[in-house]
Amino acid sequence: MFVFKRVVSVRGIIVPQCTSLSVRMFSACHCLTSPKRQSPYSSVDSERYSSLVKSVMSSRVSSQTPESLQAEDEHVFGPVVKAQTPSLSSSSGPKMRVPKTLHPFLHCQENPETDDLEQGPPARIALNRGQGRSSVPSVTRILQQTLSLDQIFYLERWRRKMIAELGEEGFKEYSQNLFRQGKLFHSALEDTLVSGGTQQNQSPSERPEYPTEVQGCMQSVSHILEDVRAVRAIESTVHHGTLNYLGIADCVARYRGVLCVIDWKTSEKPKPFLSNTYDNPIQVAAYAGALNNDSNYKYQVENGLIVVAYKDGSPGHAHQLKPELMQEYWKTWLVRLEEFTEQRSSHVSSAALEKR
Repeated sequence: MFVFKRVVSVRGIIVPQCTSLSVRMFSACHCLTSPKRQSPYSSVDSERYSSLVKSVMSSRVSSQTPESLQAEDEHVFGPVVKAQTPSLSSSSGPKMRVPKTLHPFLHCQENPETDDLEQGPPARIALNRGQGRSSVPSVTRILQQTLSLDQIFYLERWRRKMIAELGEEGFKEYSQNLFRQGKLFHSALEDTLVSGGTQQNQSPSERPEYPTEVQGCMQSVSHILEDVRAVRAIESTVHHGTLNYLGIADCVARYRGVLCVIDWKTSEKPKPFLSNTYDNPIQVAAYAGALNNDSNYKYQVENGLIVVAYKDGSPGHAHQLKPELMQEYWKTWLVRLEEFTEQRSSHVSSAALEKR
């Protein structure tokens, strides 16, 4: 709004007057020469749009919830097995379970390790299911049957996604190839460790030719093998007579001068942290605890090592477990073993009731 003043004379008296003009009067010429722009929202139902915005803004529910993700997975991959989440007291919070009986990790009566024990070929005790061992569970079986609800959910979700991508037969072939590559990798490691040679200290003519499927994995762990010495056991069975379980340890050797139970793993994804290896530390602690209480081995092992090899040949990761950490994973193993024993007892009781 603009105000203009003019002066008029009334009976000889000069009187100022004000006149107000709208801005529209000044823009009229421009409006006549320029076409009016059409608003993109002119055709929108403003009342309906306003109510829609209010309904969205007033809702406090996230667009991505566990329920919506579950429904999406079921639509794409089929129904997922559901399990009720254990209720936790809000006042006390989640509690870590401790073993009912803390069995010793080390067998104190055994002699300490000596250099004499490192002489000779490494032990290779084959798995013998006879001699009353037909019902002895393995470490792998116990861990598989005592997975947490979260682990079961994500494993099942991964399996369904793989089947959706590869199909039933494709996923079966993929699993068989993984198993075959694992066996070839362990066989190549065994040849290298027994011969005492690595690619770094051998001439090109002396280097073994590994199968194509494991060349990347062997290249991945070549720098780690340089620090592995004094191999005492390879693919050797360990048995804990008191706790009644057994397993096959991949390797027992010195890594950077420290005697370790070594577990070799392959992976397509990087696993730079120990937490990326899931239950593998529990597995290593279970093997070490069984070895320490197995009369076939005249030494004690307090350390562990998890080596992750990558199929693309990128440098592998070596996760070392010190004695304090091994003791903690040993306690976790005892809890899992108790859970397995309770499950088996429950199944036996249920089967006995059904027969009645």
